[in-house]
Formats: sequence, C-alpha cells, structure tokens
Amino acid sequence: MTVQRTLIALAAAALLIFAHRQYGWPGVAAVSGGLVMWLLLHVTRLMTIVRRAANRPIGHVDSAVMLNSKLHKGDTLLHVMAITRSLGQVLTPEGEEPQVLRWTDPGGAWVEARFAAGKLASWQLQRPAEAGSLPPDAP
Repeated sequence: MTVQRTLIALAAAALLIFAHRQYGWPGVAAVSGGLVMWLLLHVTRLMTIVRRAANRPIGHVDSAVMLNSKLHKGDTLLHVMAITRSLGQVLTPEGEEPQVLRWTDPGGAWVEARFAAGKLASWQLQRPAEAGSLPPDAP
C-alpha cells in the first residue's frame, strides 16, 4: 500500500517537473489543476460511499449470497462498503490484525470477511440451518 502511494506521489512530481520544463509556469498550473480535480473526484467518491453507509444499519446487507459472489481477494474495505452500502459489524478488538467484519442479511445468513492491511484476504458465507433439514454431512 505504501509503495503504491509513493509511486503516485512520484508520478505527480514527475508530471509537474515535465510540465514546467515544457511549458513553464502555465504548464505547472494546468497539471496542478488536473491533479486537484483527480483528488476531488476521489474525495467525492469516498464521501458518497460513507454517506450511503451511514444511512443503513451496521452490518446489514440485502443478500449475503449476492455479497459472497461479488467479493474478490484484494478488494479494499472501501470497495466492499460500496458493494454492501453498509459498514460491517466489527468482530475483532480494535487495532488487531487481521480485522474481521460481518454483514448479515434479513434471512439470517452472513458473510464474515477478513481484512489484512486494508485488503480483503478471505471471506466465508454462513447460512442458517433450516428447520427439518438434514446437516450437510448426513447421508
């Protein structure tokens, strides 16, 4: 994660230097405007996702099965929040890695997701046992 941030900062600095050498200060102003616009787009996306998540109950998702099918290893917590439109219910103590979050649907099924360094490492879907049904290992 820090390597990616460092590369983005270096690319922005290289772009500014290139603009200054080719076009002088007007080039720097144009590139700076583009970089600010890019930053504002990301902040707007972040605020939209957080605003949507704030309007829903913590740990709620419409369908745990659909969430399970949409998850991919390496997704960020922000991306998962965008999919669920909800903050996950935290199951681990604060500051402990990996962080485990749970989203439950109205039918009682839930998805537990493990995030290591802000990226989705693993997840599992749990469905409630139906009344009168046989356990999965029964003949």
